[in-house]
Amino acid sequence: MVEHTLPTVIDRDADLERSTARENRRHTVVAALRYGLLLIVGLIMLYPLIWLVGASFKTNSEIFANPGFIPQSPTVSGYVEGWKTSTPYTFGRFFLNTFWIVIPKVIGTALSCTAVAYGFARFEFPGKKTLFASLIGTLLLPNVVTRIPQYVLFRDLGWLDTFLPLWVPSAFAGDAFFVFMLVQFLRAIPRDMEEAARVDGATSWQTLVFIVVPLLAPALVSVCLFQFMWTMNDFLGPLVYVSSVEKYPISLALKLSIDTTEAFQWNRVLSMSVLAITPALVVFFLAQKYFIQGISTGGIKG
Repeated sequence: MVEHTLPTVIDRDADLERSTARENRRHTVVAALRYGLLLIVGLIMLYPLIWLVGASFKTNSEIFANPGFIPQSPTVSGYVEGWKTSTPYTFGRFFLNTFWIVIPKVIGTALSCTAVAYGFARFEFPGKKTLFASLIGTLLLPNVVTRIPQYVLFRDLGWLDTFLPLWVPSAFAGDAFFVFMLVQFLRAIPRDMEEAARVDGATSWQTLVFIVVPLLAPALVSVCLFQFMWTMNDFLGPLVYVSSVEKYPISLALKLSIDTTEAFQWNRVLSMSVLAITPALVVFFLAQKYFIQGISTGGIKG
């Protein structure tokens, strides 16, 4: 009886091993196909950026003669000449103007939107639902609808050709999307720690600063990152309110390099474009962990 049973067990083990091997090979092939497809799609999406970097090291004539992204005769003349610009100012001046707009705007957005979102999420007051509905309603309005009334208001205040029209709305929670985002994040945070702080005698502002803000860190990083990238890429806002070349950010400075009536040097434009997108890319990759956490989660676990 034992002699007949032993070969059967061995055959079953061999069949199981072959089945496991086939399953492992199938998973390997599926994973290879999946990652291969992702790699191809990723390269297609990144190719314009790769070409931009490569073309910035080409001469103006080679950009049109060589469609590839690898320059045949690499040169940094585009960066050197592009940095000088065609104005009395170097591109460094335009970078400083950009950060002079971006940094106060990001700080004002983080502070004001946090305070407003905390009020909507944690307090009850007359007209709360109406105000919140109005806030949500502003999300449906295109910016172009409010552009003329805002321009007239800032003109009457004497703020044209200054950075105030770009700073002040953000300092008063003018970006409804960020307020809504933080409200939704706050609603998912348990109130236990806040109530404990209130019992210990903490005021509402102390509770916000020392209890809520640390819990809001991932969402606040997302807010700051969004505002940073949007402001770096903003062209219409500075174009409407800023008229002096000495106050131009890089988004308007790039336009100075393009003259439709004359031939212009594309390698200079592409070189300065690479420098213009570098800060946003660096900030994004440095804050990528918190950015993904703030977008993918609605609060804290547990």
